[in-house]
Amino acid sequence: MADAALVLTGSPSLAPLLARGALLSPFKRPAPGAEFPRTRLVLPGLRVDLVRLAAYERVCGFPTGEDALPLTYPHVLGFPLAMRLMSGRDFPLPLLGLVHTSITITRHRAMPATGAHELTVHVEGLAPHRRGTQATVVTEVREDGDVVWESTSTYLARHRTRRPAGTPQNQPGAHQEDIRKPLPAVAEWRLAGDVGRRYGAASGDRNPIHLHPLTARLFGFPRAIAHGMWTVARCLAAHGTPDSCRVRAEFRAPVLLPGTVTYAAEEGRFELRGREDRLHLTGDVYST
Repeated sequence: MADAALVLTGSPSLAPLLARGALLSPFKRPAPGAEFPRTRLVLPGLRVDLVRLAAYERVCGFPTGEDALPLTYPHVLGFPLAMRLMSGRDFPLPLLGLVHTSITITRHRAMPATGAHELTVHVEGLAPHRRGTQATVVTEVREDGDVVWESTSTYLARHRTRRPAGTPQNQPGAHQEDIRKPLPAVAEWRLAGDVGRRYGAASGDRNPIHLHPLTARLFGFPRAIAHGMWTVARCLAAHGTPDSCRVRAEFRAPVLLPGTVTYAAEEGRFELRGREDRLHLTGDVYST
């Protein structure tokens, strides 16, 4: 749990944080037992930029012009604070190559787009993963002192691990194969090559793996890949969510851009599949 609170006067700029994180990445030595930042960042009195919100709604498929934040938008608001923590010298995992593996979002009530919000972000801890070390980052949004939205994200730094013989594969954070049958297909989406650039402009997350084939190839991808949080938002825009709900999503495989994917859903479950039914994303929506 976070110790001291650091109150910010504005949202950090993402570009220098990403640059700092990239420069420090080669010097990081990830391990589940490493020390991590205990500071809880607080940003009070935050007001949403309605122009950027509208751009986000358009690229993700949410209706525009409503005085309500889409379920996934507070993640965008909190992301610069999370990056400030994860790009720092005291964060033990390298920012380059860090993989967003899952997110759980709980919304307690509808959130007005024109209201004032208080954001808090902290690193909850590190845990061993069969492929490396996983960090858990918690984001909360408060209105008048009450938590109205909260999320828990897991980020994986891949590295060699020493797993003693006989240790179960399903240790914390281990990827579990989905044994459920594929959900019924609802729609086929043809994704343009500029989705990553459009989402990056709306969200501020301009990671080079999402922007252009040339920069994506530097990190081992044949083409640019869609932001994981765009895939979640796009699915939830199609699925719909009640005002009070909990969503759990797991990122399984990157979505190459341009490309074609199948959105599938049934009751409170949804998924995104590619060719040969390859799972890119699975998720569940629960009313609370």
